[in-house]
This record gives sequence, structure tokens and C-alpha cells, in this order.
Amino acid sequence: MSYKINFQTKWADFDANKHMRHTAYNDYAAEARLRFLDENDFGLSVMEKQNIGPILFSENTIFRREIKLGEDISIALFLEASSKNCERFKLKALLFRQDGELAATITVFLAWIDLTKRKLATPSKQIIKTLNSLEKTDDFEEIILKSK
Repeated sequence: MSYKINFQTKWADFDANKHMRHTAYNDYAAEARLRFLDENDFGLSVMEKQNIGPILFSENTIFRREIKLGEDISIALFLEASSKNCERFKLKALLFRQDGELAATITVFLAWIDLTKRKLATPSKQIIKTLNSLEKTDDFEEIILKSK
């Protein structure tokens, strides 16, 4: 499944040069990730009930084009890599300007954490199914976890 979402930008996203602040790109990508989970029945309340949450290991942003004051954006979200049971996974967000130009690529490496034990965890079958429903990138790779 392809996941795409549109956002209306706001004045606070922009700097004195009238282009989007670099951190705002990442904020919108994070919002897209959470909305994808929520729209697929795995929002924050479900995570809380399952006592699990996402944890971010790394975030890489490549800026391609500026987004100017007043421009809206769209984001396409993809699964770039995952372990067999989605204990670890990478998501790629492509941020597009309203004219369709690619403005940025944001890749995040994530895992799941048990909120009580504060240890990495294996997610439920529900989240495995949700993540695997995302369209995979052309260079998708399996993450091999090392045995303990």
C-alpha cells in the first residue's frame, strides 16, 4: 500500500528568509509516520494499551529544494528495511513541494520499546501487518538481527 498525506504549512514553519526551517521538514515526516500508524489502527492509544512505543535510533535528512513561505507539502511514506518481525525497521519519507518537486528525503531507523521494562521489544502481529502493508522501496533490504 502506498501512503501519501498532504499538509498545509504554517507561518511558524518558516524562517526570516521565508523558507521552511530545516527542523520543520523532520517534524512533518514524524507527523506522517504517526498518522500512518493511527490511520491503520495502531495509534498512540493502542500503543499505550500494548505497552509499546517506537524508539528512534537515527534520522537522516537530504535537502533537495527549498519550500517557500505559503507552500503546502505532501509526503509519501515507504518501508525501506525491516527485520523479520519488524523489531527494527527503516522508513523513508519523500517530501514534495506543492508543484511536485522533491524537496527532501528523510530516512529513519526505528525499533520498538517495552514502555515498562524500557527494553527493546517485538511488536504485536497487528503492527507487523501494518508495517508490512507499506509500499517497499526499490532497494528494500531485510535487517538481520544478531543472536544473543
